[in-house]
Amino acid sequence: MKTIHSDKLKLIISMTVFGTIGIVRKYIPYPSSVIALVRGFVGMACLAIIFIFTRKNTPKELVKKNLPILSISGVLIGSNWICLFEAYQYTTVSVATMCYYMAPVFVILASPIIFHEKLILKKGLCAFAALFGMVLVSGVLNSDSFNIKGILFGLAAAIMYATIIILNKFITGLSANDRTMFQLGFAAISLLPYVLLTEDITTLDTSISVIVLLAIAGIVHTGLAYAMYFGSINKLPAQTVALFSYIDPIVAVILSFTILKENLSILSIIGIVIVIGAMIISDIGEQ
Repeated sequence: MKTIHSDKLKLIISMTVFGTIGIVRKYIPYPSSVIALVRGFVGMACLAIIFIFTRKNTPKELVKKNLPILSISGVLIGSNWICLFEAYQYTTVSVATMCYYMAPVFVILASPIIFHEKLILKKGLCAFAALFGMVLVSGVLNSDSFNIKGILFGLAAAIMYATIIILNKFITGLSANDRTMFQLGFAAISLLPYVLLTEDITTLDTSISVIVLLAIAGIVHTGLAYAMYFGSINKLPAQTVALFSYIDPIVAVILSFTILKENLSILSIIGIVIVIGAMIISDIGEQ
């Protein structure tokens, strides 16, 4: 029980941190793909330093055993970031976000087949209630800016996100730091060709303020947050992980309203209440 509560706390903290990266990104004058690349490399370096100072001895056999899943999930993380950025480019943030957050629903529906978890009626209803709340939060009902290419990119990102959650359940023996270090490394490597082909990195701003913000995005929002995230999701039911994933967009919406002074409609407020309520109801009585 104590371990479960600790893992849930780690998941909540990581999702909350993920929800704040939009504020940091707002003040970094770089293309999203470049920020993602830096996140991957800095996050990996951060965890590598932790690995060195803790003097851990990770058996090579464990790394070799999990390498296929580590590499695939790492590449999916990089591809996931690219698809989400492209969705933002071709359609509105609201529509892209709604497509992306179909991922928890995909996980909940897949968990009975892949993990043989019983699809609890309460969790299923709460998942769809949370999805409905996200529709209200996003403002998509008031948007006329639908674009099929953006929607497809968003759904592709959602499928990758759901696949990453599922794949991490099959990684065994490696600590959260170890697995995340390898995954971020593969993510960065997969992003590098994309960035070199699409961006002129020689024109990027290298001021101290930008470097500091990039360090925060790489260390806090990537290295540390992903370590907590991956360290918790493999110890919790997939349906719980899926539902708690909604913390990320809710935090993002609240911060955009309070810090960036972006509009928050009555429907968005109602949606936030529905999502938070769905998570609380889903978790009541769970062991």
